[in-house]
Parts: sequence; C-alpha cells; structure tokens
Amino acid sequence: MPRAWQLPQQTEPPPALLSAIGGHPIVSKRLARMGISDPAAARQFLDPAHYSPAPASDLPDIEPAVARLRQAIRQRQRILVWGDFDVDGQTAAALLYASLSQLGAHVTAHLPNRFREGHGIHLATLECHLKKGFDLLLTCDTGVDARQAVELAAKQGVDVIITDHHALPERLPAALAVVNPRRLPAGHRLRDLPGVGVAYQLIHALQPEIAAAHVDLVALGMVADVMPLLGENRYLLQRGLAQLRSHPRAGIRAIMQRAQIDAAALNEGHIGFVIAPRLNALGRVEDANPAIELLTTADTDRAASLAGSLEEANARRRFLSNQVYAAAINQLEAEPHLLEYAALVLHHHEWHSGVIGIVASRLAEEYALPTVLLSAPADDLARGSARSVAGLDIMAALRQTQHLLQTYGGHSMAAGMSLRAQAISDFRRALSRAVRDLGGAPAAPPLPIDACLRLSEINSGLTDDIERLAPFGPGNPPLNLLTRGLTLSSQRGLGRRGDHLQLIVADQAGNRQRVVWWRGAGKTLPRGAFDLAYTLRSSHYRGKRENLVEWLDWRENRSAPLELRSFSPKLLSVDYRYSANALDDLARAREQHPAAQVWAEGAQIPDCVTRLQLAPGATLIVWTIPASWTIWQAALDTANPSRLIVFAARPAWGRANAFLARLYGMANYAVAQRGGAADEQELAAALGGRALAVRAGLRLLSAQGRLEHDWAADGKLRLTRKTPDKTLCKKWQMRLNLILRETVAYRDYWRQHALEELADSRRKAW
Repeated sequence: MPRAWQLPQQTEPPPALLSAIGGHPIVSKRLARMGISDPAAARQFLDPAHYSPAPASDLPDIEPAVARLRQAIRQRQRILVWGDFDVDGQTAAALLYASLSQLGAHVTAHLPNRFREGHGIHLATLECHLKKGFDLLLTCDTGVDARQAVELAAKQGVDVIITDHHALPERLPAALAVVNPRRLPAGHRLRDLPGVGVAYQLIHALQPEIAAAHVDLVALGMVADVMPLLGENRYLLQRGLAQLRSHPRAGIRAIMQRAQIDAAALNEGHIGFVIAPRLNALGRVEDANPAIELLTTADTDRAASLAGSLEEANARRRFLSNQVYAAAINQLEAEPHLLEYAALVLHHHEWHSGVIGIVASRLAEEYALPTVLLSAPADDLARGSARSVAGLDIMAALRQTQHLLQTYGGHSMAAGMSLRAQAISDFRRALSRAVRDLGGAPAAPPLPIDACLRLSEINSGLTDDIERLAPFGPGNPPLNLLTRGLTLSSQRGLGRRGDHLQLIVADQAGNRQRVVWWRGAGKTLPRGAFDLAYTLRSSHYRGKRENLVEWLDWRENRSAPLELRSFSPKLLSVDYRYSANALDDLARAREQHPAAQVWAEGAQIPDCVTRLQLAPGATLIVWTIPASWTIWQAALDTANPSRLIVFAARPAWGRANAFLARLYGMANYAVAQRGGAADEQELAAALGGRALAVRAGLRLLSAQGRLEHDWAADGKLRLTRKTPDKTLCKKWQMRLNLILRETVAYRDYWRQHALEELADSRRKAW
C-alpha cells in the first residue's frame, strides 16, 4: 500500500528564533516543530559549547560505586570488567579498561562469547574467573538481571558494581551498586544513556579529565546501539564526533583508512554503516575480545594489524549474511504461502546463528512483517533471532508462544529464542496468532515532510544549513523534503551489479538534479509528472564534496506520460568454462587484471581466496564451480563485481570417499596442531563444499569411531577421538552421499547454463 505523506504545518517560528539562528528558515522551522522555540535552547541543541550537561551524581548508586573503585585503585585490587560482544558493550568495556588503567588500577576485561555464553554473565565462565582470582566485578552494558552471578561472586567475597542501561527486572541484584539510568524518573536527561554512556558517567564522576579523553567511544556505542539523539545523548555524540574527526585513536584511524573514510568528514552515518558493522562482525563470527585492544592501543602497527583482522571478520560476516539472505529469498519464492502468516518465520540447518539477526532486520523492513530466522539442525535446538516492525512488541508476542520455547528474551523490537526444531511449524502458527491478537503488523506510519522546495533551491548552502541539525537519528531524524511537478529525464543503474539507481529529475523550468535511490533496481518508476520526497546531505568522495539527494518516495502528479531513456550497467563476463588450457588462460587473466580476486576452493591455486575472504572488487575470477546456489549468490553479492571471468574447475574432493578422507585429514591436523579447534564454515570453504556436507561428514566420522565433535566456547568446533557406533554409520554415509550428489548436480547445472542467467541475482534457484 502507498505510504501516506504528512505535509508540514504552515506555521512560522518566533522572530527571535529566526534572528538568533539565522541561515535558511528550514532550520528554525524544524526546531520549532520539535518544541525548541527559545533561542537559548536552540543554541544548546545546535552547539554543544552552549549545553550544560547533567551531573553524573544524578545516577542512582554512583557514589558508592565511585568510592569502591577508588578503594580498589588505592589498594591495587584486581578489577574484572565484564562487557558485551556488541559495539555498545565493546566500547563500554574499552572505556572502563583504558580509564581505570590510566588511574593505576589493576584491571582486566572480558567480553562474552555469543555462541557459548550469550548476553549477560555466564555463570560457568564467571566461576573460571573466580578461580583465577579477582576482588571487584564491574559490569558494563549488562548485569541488571544477573542476580545469580552477583550471589556467586558474593560467596567468594567479591563485590559487584553493575553499570547497565537495559530494562529493570522486578527485583534488582544484591550488588554493591546498580548504576542504571532506567532507575531515574521519566524525562530525566540521563535516562536514555547507552551502556557506554553509563560507563562514561561513572568515570566522569571518578576523574572528569580522563572521561573526556574517551568521549569518542561514547559516540561509537551511542550510534551503534541506535539510542535517542536528544539532550545528553546528543551532547555526548556531538563531542565524540568532534574528537573522532580531529584526533581519532589509532584503532579507529586504522579502520577508517581501510574503509577509505576521510576522518575530517566523518558523520554518524559512517559510524552506523561502516565502522559499527566491522566491530560487530567480531562478535558475530569470531571472538569480540580483540576489540578492546583495538580500541585502546596507541601502537599504530598493532592497530593496523588488528584492523586487518577486523576486515577479515567483516568479509566473513558479509558473505554469511548474503548467503542466509539468498537462501531466505529462495525459500519465499519456493513457498510464497509463508508470507500469508502475520509473522515471517524461516529456518534452515546451515544458517550461521551469528548473522541471522542482520538478515531478519532486512527482511522485516522489506516485507513489513515481524520476522524470525532460525538456525535449525534437524535433531537439535533451533536458535533464532526476531526483529519487529514499528508499533508491534515482539516480546509480547513471544510471551504468548512461550509454551513452545526453551528460552527467549529481548525487547520490543528485537529478541532471541531457542526451541526444538520439531516445533518450528507450531511456533510459526502460534506466533502468527499472537501477532494478530496484538492487532497485527501496523500500517506504515505517514512520511512526515519538513519542507517543500524548488529544485533550484538545492545547493551547498542549503545542505550546510540542514547539517547544522545533525547528528541525525532516533528523536532527530533527517529532514524529509518535497519537490513537486518533476519528470524523469534518465535513469541508470549504480553499483557494479546495478542494485541502486541514479536518476536525473527535471522541473518545468529546466532545472535538473541527480538523485540516488538505494536498492531501487526493479522498483516501479514514475512515467509522468510526479512529486518527490527525498533527503539532502553532503557527501565526500575522493576529496570532493557534493550534495547528495536520496530518493525516499514518490507519488503521481497528473500529467502526460513520459518515456524514459534508461541504461542499466551490464555485468561483463568472460567464459573459460570449456577452455582446453585453463591454467594458461588463468595466468593471462591475472596479468590483464592484477587487482582481481581469484575465488578457488578445494584446488591448488596460489594467491586465491575462499568464499569467506571475498571482498568488494571490480573483477572476480571464479576458478572452482560454487557448491550451491546460495553460495554463488552470496559470493556475487559480497564481491559485487562489474566483470566476471569464470572457469569450471571442480574441487578435488567432490566424491564421498575423497571428501571424507580430506575432512578427516584436516580434522587430524586440527587435533594435532590446534588443540582440536576447527570451524565448520572454514572447513567447507577449504573443501569447496557446503557446511551441511561438513556436518554430515563429521557425524559419519563420529559414527565410525574416528572422531568426535562438539561446540567450544569460541563458537567453533572442538574435535576429539571417539569409539565407533556402527548403527549410525549407514545413516550418515547415506546423508553425506545425498548432499554431495546435490552439489554435483548443481555444478553440472552451473557449467551448462549461460553466464547471463547465472549472474542474475534475481533469478530463481535452479
């Protein structure tokens, strides 16, 4: 259904506000609509130098917390900082670790592992730390519901200080201090602090000068955790952004260099869409603890090395996310009736549990339905992530299905859960009923329009004035602008695969403007005169500043139809699938395209990458045939090439006996050289196969008595020896054979079909 537009009210801001603020009236009008009509309040909003921050002493329990920290520092007691694996938890832990170290404290830090520990304080891990010995437990971005952990620590004579910002439980833990802004009355300026903001206030109460040096970390966690950007939060973000632009710490500078971000032009969008996903990637596919060193080291060489590891984790996260997304879309194309439920519930046994939340968010946005994705082994617990849509409390819906759930938790917009794989169908029906009982997914709210402009008014001066209102985010969204009576002059694809659109719009006076529509490919375009809703901001590319107009929505403005001149970029391709001298052709292709990535798996090709190492690049050379449609689509989405050079080599271990022998050899190496640590996805990439085949192969090796596997604390496999179980050998041998036959069939299909068909990401699965 078309989204309604809410046109701006024809009201004028007070003359005193217009005079004090100056510039384009659009700024004063926006402030007035936000309830900021007093010039002094407006200056506080626009300029942090005019803002008077709330005192940290307003936070409950902060005085006993500060007193206990001073004692620990003075007596050189051992402090354990316990954070969380997302960016808010990483930055909070880094801020506390760095600040307390500067104050001379004896401090260590721990971030939990997503796969074994999950959010919060894992009791078994806490017991391990207690055995090693420490005197004070200081949490950040977690702990407000950790009653058992606090009791366990108290039995060992360890005091606990909790700093957290999550919703309060019915009963607080019996900690020495629970510093949580949710304990403040509604409307208090500190009530919406993120976890890193609470940590900052604690250090500010302890030593303001040291806290000020780490306000950049507050900015990172604030944006990543999507907190309201008003009052105290806005003030801290403004100061943090200024520090990131002028004096970025070594680790962030290394990230920005790899991402080609100009530090001087950094804004909240760069944090939300470039820096935060890279930091989050550690917690999603690896261990988040290196983030603390990255965010605290002053060694530029070490920071560059850690940023490189971060980039590798992000490449892995990007590929796995694209793989899950491709598989989810394939499910919906094969089973469109799933969209008839009031909640979208999808599952697969190969999906990586660390990235399903990312994909659930994307699907919830695209289909306007609350979405649950489950990583669901056939004979084990399915673990999932839920994402909701505005106006629907997903936790309220999950409570009505709790009889089917093993565990669940979260908040109104996002949650996690586990359930028996056999109960997924029942869960889908129950969740759908619960969503309908709650009124169903609400209709999209109207799109508020801040101002109506002429095309000729769009210039750098207007952009500069609008950006005085930045940083934008919850509570202070970007301005939505409207221009009427436009026509499309031309359109062409953007991006190496044309996923986005660049459009030229014109008005009746002949003024023209470039507009970008992100993910606009395949969307309906106006064929005649239309009104356009858009946002306007500055963009910096290769040192050049430009006005970037971003397409939001359009609606018809009655006029005669207009034919468009359109151009979509074509994915160039070179086909060597039937080459008689493939190695020679590969050498020539590499010589002609020295920056190209060579994707090869299960083959002895030097200087190649696996699926988990792919990065965006202009040219992709495909040496081995992908193992499945979802792996192929994820590779295309991850590399996003404008040129494909394809060969058709098959991995050396495609048959069951060879596959199992190679898997066993790799497993033995892991046992002998890595203490049994291995990774399912890395094994699949090295073999050129599917993760499902690796899982079946490990089950078969277990049944044969040659190997046992389990999940370790870091989310990876732990391999050990085992005695045979012959009753299962036949089952898993047949399962492995079936999976490998499916892979062979797909590779036959891939080799025989036209490249144009294979490279079309919107084509249905074979």
